[in-house]
Amino acid sequence: MEPNRSSPASTRERILDASRRLFNERGYAATTQAEIAAAVGISQGNLTYHFPTKRDLVAQLREAARDLIRTRRASLRTGPIAHDYVEHLVFAMRLTRDYRFLLRDRVQYSEGEDASRADAEMEADFAELSELLRRIEKDELFRRDLEIDLRVLARSLWVVGRYWTDYLRESEGLSRVSWADQQRGIQHHFAVLLPYLTAPARRDFEAALERASLADGEPE
Repeated sequence: MEPNRSSPASTRERILDASRRLFNERGYAATTQAEIAAAVGISQGNLTYHFPTKRDLVAQLREAARDLIRTRRASLRTGPIAHDYVEHLVFAMRLTRDYRFLLRDRVQYSEGEDASRADAEMEADFAELSELLRRIEKDELFRRDLEIDLRVLARSLWVVGRYWTDYLRESEGLSRVSWADQQRGIQHHFAVLLPYLTAPARRDFEAALERASLADGEPE
């Protein structure tokens, strides 16, 4: 059945989707409520009826991102380390693409909050990555001829994923980020990780990445 586009629920969803896209492409501060309303095809009064301020939009979008994170974590099941590592990486890169303004523009929308404090979800993401690296170490998948500081490696890998969309914007001038762009970021992540792995482990991780069907990324 075709959804009723005039219903309050569908209007809210369209507003949130347009807001997320515009905040991602233009930035939170540069995006006006009038532009969001125009993108949805409604009056500004209709927009402010649902979301009186831009910060109300951010609050709802932050909750949507957190819901995705909570849903994923609730359904996690431990499997082969290569699969679990790739699943973590692909999810993080999708989330970073789809909600990149939440990371990039935090100072702009954090009025009344301490924007300098580390975000709890970012800390949890780093902790999960660190635990995955400890599993690799426990399974003896790191090369024995290399000295590896897991703290340094974890931070290096996390930085590649966390700041990849910033690189795309600042160095390549991209305001819209496709899944193909994020796939390049994943390849850079693997370029840091794979040289530390044994040859069999590298093959396992590369196969897991291929099985992840990265080409099936949903459009932003």
